[in-house]
Amino acid sequence: MILNQGAFYLLAFATIGTLLTASLFIPNIEGALTDAGLLIKKKASLFATLWFLSSFIAFILKVNQIIDGSISDALDSTTLTSYLTQTTLGKSMFFQVVVIAIVVTALPLIRRALPLLLFTGLALVALIAPIFQSHSAANGSHSLAIGALVTHVIALSLWVGGLFGILFAPVALRIGALYRFSVLALWAAIGVVISGLATAWTRLHERSTWNTQYAYVVIAKVILTVALLAMGYANRKALASRAEIKLQELIRLISVEAMVMVTVVLMGSWLSQIQPPVGETSNLTPAELIVGMKTPPPPTILNILKLYNPDALMIAILVTSVALYIKGVAVLKKRGDSWPVGRTISFAVSIALIDLATSGGLGVYSLFSFEYHMMAHMLLGMIAPIGLALAAPITLALRTLPQDRDASERGIRGFALTALHSRYSVIITHPITALALFDGSLFVLYFTKLFGNLMGNHAGHLLMNIHFILAGFLFFQVIIGVDPNPRRYPHIVRIVILFAAMSLHAFFSIALMSESTLIDGGYYASLHTYWLPDLLHDQALGGTVGWAMGEIPILLALIATFILWVRDDKRETVRIDRNEARQAAMGEPDELAQYNAFLNRLQQRDDRNSSKEEGNK
Repeated sequence: MILNQGAFYLLAFATIGTLLTASLFIPNIEGALTDAGLLIKKKASLFATLWFLSSFIAFILKVNQIIDGSISDALDSTTLTSYLTQTTLGKSMFFQVVVIAIVVTALPLIRRALPLLLFTGLALVALIAPIFQSHSAANGSHSLAIGALVTHVIALSLWVGGLFGILFAPVALRIGALYRFSVLALWAAIGVVISGLATAWTRLHERSTWNTQYAYVVIAKVILTVALLAMGYANRKALASRAEIKLQELIRLISVEAMVMVTVVLMGSWLSQIQPPVGETSNLTPAELIVGMKTPPPPTILNILKLYNPDALMIAILVTSVALYIKGVAVLKKRGDSWPVGRTISFAVSIALIDLATSGGLGVYSLFSFEYHMMAHMLLGMIAPIGLALAAPITLALRTLPQDRDASERGIRGFALTALHSRYSVIITHPITALALFDGSLFVLYFTKLFGNLMGNHAGHLLMNIHFILAGFLFFQVIIGVDPNPRRYPHIVRIVILFAAMSLHAFFSIALMSESTLIDGGYYASLHTYWLPDLLHDQALGGTVGWAMGEIPILLALIATFILWVRDDKRETVRIDRNEARQAAMGEPDELAQYNAFLNRLQQRDDRNSSKEEGNK
């Protein structure tokens, strides 16, 4: 079981690493894969196929472990169907197998770098899917443990897989690929260390747990990780003097580092098979079993500001976003360019609001009360996205992303521009599409079984929060955003869309307040929250909150759109006046005189044609 688990992760990392190498680390020609890229992609297809087989075997072995029978019993259709449909882990493992199969099927058809990069992301999704079901409620800190473990696996796959993929790059391209990888490796290594420490703390936060086999393996893994960091530093130092380093010496360093990485991965697989120290399970409350934390005290302003339940994966996303934004501003300042302070402040405020609504007190109470869930929803979908749109992150990225290595290559910045001007981007940034995702998704989410299903597990809750943020950012980016869009729509169209959004949101809130049945599928009732006796009243209060907190941001966006309209008109008037002044200074007629002269020429031509017709008669 340990060997199969180790093979599973090694094959997953090899697949992701070779896909990254083919799409990012080696040059392409205007976005198309070169012969070297196609060769590496072919090896990625082989690794993905083996990964698929390994995932299928892991799925069968897991079923066999649960039923404690033979392999033939595990292959029984009734047993497999029950495991797939009645257990969350079975559903996630089946999802993993299906996604890997999609990647395996699609890879032979891909010949461009950007689609290959997108399928690399899909492979990462497949890798982390079952991890969301891997933490016991008895260990506490559910959001911290799950998020830290997911972050750890993602960072490790980029670090280990990236280095592994470079070993398959052509010798002539290997140093250049390693130079690009070293930038990603630094960020990934930081993520591995921090998330690994967080994961170890959730398992070993009591002194008695350190005298266990699990703790000994963790300590050995930490020592090897420190050795990896030292090797990575040596490689990066060698790259700093690329003219002096010998290729054979560099390959030897990479090979040793890769072997140590394989050992770390195998030890991680060993850890996954060792029963970690588990706390007392007999006295767990329903809230601890479902949410992973005890029921908080009744909500007050002080408690909202004081409580904090870290959602490690969301924190990792926010910290990475902040680090990249600060890095971009620093790059601009280093080369002498300016960046408005107001945009940076807007970004910081939005990040703080997102953290409050996910890990802070508001995020905590949103797990126990629909009223506070709707408050968090409004912050994530209505208020924070306005700040993100005004912070211009896309503009900052386009101004600071690394340039391509030569005129024929399309690198990260080229990928961003391609995506921005793609047909998909034109469709997604259309006001009607943005409105449908912004307001239309509310009806799909809250008036179907989807809401209760998503709230019942950590992955669903995370997915819902990310949807709120992205849908809100897209909508306000189309309406008042300062970042470039594939098309700029007239202000009158934006105003009509805002009025439509306001009407739809009011209709949604009224429908929610009028509901006579609970829409959460029994989720909030299952928590037995002692300070929330009337769940239907709490749901109606959520509709009221949604109406109040939703209309104000849209109204502010409406005012901002009017202001932008007036400013654009003034700017256009100034442009016309300057053009006329320039033409007058050069002795040229202005635009009105040119237009009148054009009309006179048309009239003269018509008169001549009429005269000719009369003469012919």
